[in-house]
Amino acid sequence: MISGAELAKWREEAKNAAIAADIPEFEVDWLLQEVAGLDRLSLRLELFKTQLQVTLTIPLSELTELWQRRLQERLPVQYLVGVTPWRNFRLQVSPDVLIPRPETEYIIDLISAAIKDHLSLYKGHWVDLGTGSGAIALGLADLLPDAQIYAVDHSGAALAIAEINAHNCGFSDKISFYRGSWWQPLSFLRGKVSGMVSNPPYIPSALVPQLQPEVARHEPHLALDGGKDGLEAIRHLVLIAPDYLISGGLWAIELMAGQGQSVVKLLENTQQYQNIQIFYDFAGLDRFVFAFRL
Repeated sequence: MISGAELAKWREEAKNAAIAADIPEFEVDWLLQEVAGLDRLSLRLELFKTQLQVTLTIPLSELTELWQRRLQERLPVQYLVGVTPWRNFRLQVSPDVLIPRPETEYIIDLISAAIKDHLSLYKGHWVDLGTGSGAIALGLADLLPDAQIYAVDHSGAALAIAEINAHNCGFSDKISFYRGSWWQPLSFLRGKVSGMVSNPPYIPSALVPQLQPEVARHEPHLALDGGKDGLEAIRHLVLIAPDYLISGGLWAIELMAGQGQSVVKLLENTQQYQNIQIFYDFAGLDRFVFAFRL
């Protein structure tokens, strides 16, 4: 227990330290929402200041230690609290999985628009390759209630988190999880897949150490490093997917800004895709490429 006045003092000091460290000060409130059970309105209007007692889930000393890790180690706040919002879900995360980005949420909306005139794709088998926290698989399960989703990851630790998220979000019966490299554990789905979605590693190897410290130091490099040109995994997905997709099946990936035209050329060179299209994020950057299997 702590008084509202004491917590307000701690919050002010934490925000000042955030500003000094060039960390968004709103992350202090993100942390407090998790450990103090306070909502955004109460924090924004500082309604808690008059409370005689605020219940913390951890001692104030531990809260201070957590915030110091954010400041000194640049540990992402999502890893500090162990959860992050994504679309309408609340997902468990840890350094074993990439933190789901807000821009990735858009891929589900783009898929919804892309298949609206392809009614057969609303059913059947959909795959999320490199599922990580399971975010995209959950988005697919939510969008496609009549489809069965298959989620694959090379990391057993990541799959454990993805399965927890599927259970917590009520989709355990709709998503099947497999450990392995890309398509490898899904040989039984050859020629049967309605849609493939992936947010693969796409950062060129030399750029990974140059990413912001929150990413370079703490997020799994397996989910970041896309090889020398950043296209190693994407190239594999382009070449192998035709063996698995049905005619008219959707191929959809997220990529790094600036890679769109290169991925389009990879798809065109196979002569096995049609309706190839680049989609841009809200910042106007090429972020996704979609295609349909011939």
